[in-house]
Amino acid sequence: MQIDFNSLMKKVALIFSFCFVVFSCNKGDRDSQSSNSDKYTDNPKLVVGIVVDQMRYDYLTRFYSKFGDGGFKRMMRDGFNCKNNHFNYVPTYTGPGHASIYTGTTPKYHGIIANDWYDKVAKKFVYCAADDSVLAVGSDSELERMSPHRLLTTTITDENRLFTQMRGKSIGISIKDRGAVLPAGHTANAAYWFRGKDEGNFISSTYYMEELPQWVVDFNASETAESYLKVWDTFYDISTYTESGTDLNNFEGGFKGKETAAFPYDLNALKDQNEGFDIVKYSPFGNSIVADFAIAAVENEQLGQDDDTDILTVSFSSTDYIGHNFGVNSKEIEDTYIRLDNDLERFFKFLDSQVGKGEYTVFLTADHGAVEVPSYLQSVKVPAGYLDFDTRRKQFRAFLEQTYGTTEIVENVSNNQVFLNKEKLEELNLNLQDVEQAFVNELITYTNIAKAYTSTTMSSNNFTTGIESLLQNGYNQKRSGDVIVVNDIAHIPYGRTGSTHGSGLNYDTHVPLLFFGKGIKQGETLQKTVIPDIAPTISALLGISYPNGATGKPLEFVLD
Repeated sequence: MQIDFNSLMKKVALIFSFCFVVFSCNKGDRDSQSSNSDKYTDNPKLVVGIVVDQMRYDYLTRFYSKFGDGGFKRMMRDGFNCKNNHFNYVPTYTGPGHASIYTGTTPKYHGIIANDWYDKVAKKFVYCAADDSVLAVGSDSELERMSPHRLLTTTITDENRLFTQMRGKSIGISIKDRGAVLPAGHTANAAYWFRGKDEGNFISSTYYMEELPQWVVDFNASETAESYLKVWDTFYDISTYTESGTDLNNFEGGFKGKETAAFPYDLNALKDQNEGFDIVKYSPFGNSIVADFAIAAVENEQLGQDDDTDILTVSFSSTDYIGHNFGVNSKEIEDTYIRLDNDLERFFKFLDSQVGKGEYTVFLTADHGAVEVPSYLQSVKVPAGYLDFDTRRKQFRAFLEQTYGTTEIVENVSNNQVFLNKEKLEELNLNLQDVEQAFVNELITYTNIAKAYTSTTMSSNNFTTGIESLLQNGYNQKRSGDVIVVNDIAHIPYGRTGSTHGSGLNYDTHVPLLFFGKGIKQGETLQKTVIPDIAPTISALLGISYPNGATGKPLEFVLD
């Protein structure tokens, strides 16, 4: 049999070419799969969530010229700046703020309706982080028994722990207990907060551990807290602080033992009249010690050192204490943000060396803003004022006596809410909805009450805009009151010095939102974003489940 050699070679070449194409296609599929796999496994080694307590958005722009290149400016320059970020509920307090940031929802669902509130079942006030079933660790104080048990939903920290089969660590750190406990979530390895008074230590509770880790014991023994009992003077020459008001004025509180609220402040000399180490909280050095402790936690807990993403939550609380004391227009607030900027820079430099530049992701926001001191606003002819609760209380009691013959149908009034005594209503054969509406009709006539709503209104309507929407997002049917009131703009239940917060107005709702680091685009937007968007965005970055009650949406324009 004669073989056509040329024909045979053509067939061999054809088969070889076919095999090569198939092999190449398969290899391409494998390369694509590998690339796809890397996409979902190349997560940041560490996520750091930073909350600056009582930080208005305009602090970023007002003090911009005083910041260095490595703190706020680094995040704004190299990361993504959401310039129109707001809280989408009322009340704007610390507990609800921290809970909303990390759960991706509002008090309507996560249940932290205030820092403390009237419990309708227990018939007493409860604190958002208090838990009588646990004990303090690192302190003998009965006041430090804390856990997240009143938080009804999961957090991004919880979801990351679940996703990584509990290998990814979650640790919360703050001066305030609620600023550490609520962000760290239910499954946290630890939450640490600062016990002042005569102790000056970071502590925890038996919810997390039976004793403090040795590195925390060592930190507490290092006398770091003592080192901050020093003179607080301005970081730069005070004459250059042109972004704030005069140093000596009538709108600031100051410290016991010092006649004027003006620089400098000798913290060591003043400590005995100002609750010992608590005075550190009311100075920018409270933020510095939190940064010190956060650095120690990253190093000693080896955060960001393996393939499972860890999450560290850090809340800087001294900004809030100082704002309440001195007000948002004070030299003290300006100096505090200048010093916080330095603390952020040294923290980021540490993360660059410890975790690796480009290997971690940071977001920074605030739990609420603050109003300008109303007495200052009055001095420059801006409408503002103070609420006269005594007169309001007397007027309301008279209404109750005249209309119902008793004041006992009201069980509690707090957090701008009225709680009705349901048993008393039943005894008097009164209809709940009729009484609610009668209260609204009465309260809306009072001085400095702008609006009033019933729980029936909050539960039976779907508001999408205005203060009604914010109230509804903050209204939890099982925990909130039966009637809600809204006070006039820039009118607060507070002393005539210092600032406060809690409303649904822009000065309380408009706060920074900066993303920076691995997986984050460089840019900025004026598109409106809301606090519950943060947790879904971080969840999307990590490829993990959203917190189980999340109502926010991932900000895809932030993610690279």
